[in-house]
Amino acid sequence: MVKELDQDNLKQLVSDNETVVVQYSASWCGNCRIMKPKFKKLATENDNMTFVMADAEKFPESRKLATVDNLPTFAIFKDGTFVNQVQTNKYEVLKELVNEVTSN
Repeated sequence: MVKELDQDNLKQLVSDNETVVVQYSASWCGNCRIMKPKFKKLATENDNMTFVMADAEKFPESRKLATVDNLPTFAIFKDGTFVNQVQTNKYEVLKELVNEVTSN
């Protein structure tokens, strides 16, 4: 399941959950819309992680947790700490990011 932020509280979600994968997006971003179903598919395959959609324009404090300078950006946090991020519209690259944490 993917949680959609409705307030600027990503920092709290990151600290409350062991592993968090975030898709930073915006309503105008075409590649973000293309990646959303792929992100949801990955969430169903990794039910031990928390998957979050964050609107990078509406939630500036959440955006600050990763270096978001292009959309979509995918970031991963483990034990409350930023691990890595990618800016991509390719499912395989996103999957590699998630696998990076699951293999550790």
